[in-house]
Amino acid sequence: MNRLCKDRVVVITGAGRGIGREYALEFARQGARVVVNDLGGQGDGSGAATGPAQDVVAQIRAMGGEAVVNTDDVADWDGAKRMVDMAIDTFGGLDVLVNNAGILRDRTLVNMTAEDLDAVIRVHLRGTFAPAHHAAAYWRNESKAGRQRSGRLINTSSSSGLYCNPGQTNYGAAKAGIAAMTVIAARELERYGVTVNAIYPTAMSRLTADIFAVHGAKYTAGAPTGFDPLDPANVAPLVAWLGSEASADVTGRVFGVLGGRITVAEGWRAGPRIDKPGRWDADELGDHIPALVRQAAANALTSGEIPAHGDGR
Repeated sequence: MNRLCKDRVVVITGAGRGIGREYALEFARQGARVVVNDLGGQGDGSGAATGPAQDVVAQIRAMGGEAVVNTDDVADWDGAKRMVDMAIDTFGGLDVLVNNAGILRDRTLVNMTAEDLDAVIRVHLRGTFAPAHHAAAYWRNESKAGRQRSGRLINTSSSSGLYCNPGQTNYGAAKAGIAAMTVIAARELERYGVTVNAIYPTAMSRLTADIFAVHGAKYTAGAPTGFDPLDPANVAPLVAWLGSEASADVTGRVFGVLGGRITVAEGWRAGPRIDKPGRWDADELGDHIPALVRQAAANALTSGEIPAHGDGR
């Protein structure tokens, strides 16, 4: 077997359970040395425990791989730096950072509290930015010292952020921000030999279990016998490939993964427009804006697909 990530050093946040756990195991199978980060909290962000990360590290070591536990809070500035430093101090460097940690506090806009918003934004958006900042600073310094690494930064967005799922104002806003952060960082870090991509996975985890308990059948219908499209292990091969040196020509992209399907998301772009050689009067826009909107493609459905006959909302 060709081990795509042999001897590469990988930090994975939120790697104690679910999708992150599968990332850690896949990177280890591909020959990487892994820092398994997990605070061990509940799905809403409360609590902490060392057990989940320790269990994954034990499994990797039982496979003959190399891994260490890290339980820092990814959204804590100093904690994020300790996590990056652990990879460097333990394994001699850092090649890949996978930002995966997250929580959910779903409510509609009228029922959401400021605490619900702040907690989710903190873990997802700040918890992506802080580790990415420290990793990027390391890669920049290595490049300037003549030791440029094939750095890989892989973030986690969501269809909720890209295609706007009702009931997730906080989570969707954070995940949309991560998608934008990914593209911006890709443009900034290219000069240092670093690629930056994101994924939006569709898979079963403790955060999505309630959703798939109601809607899971539409994702599994027609699947081959013995294949579960919602198995989080299905997402891991793409992330491992993105973390390898083989992905050097792919950056600034957001990929969807569901079962065996991989999709490249296409972001916001300028659509139809109207021009006037001067300032518009508000009262004349009623003659133009509705028609302009009708010319535009409809917003994507929560599946990411554009309706054949949308109303442009």
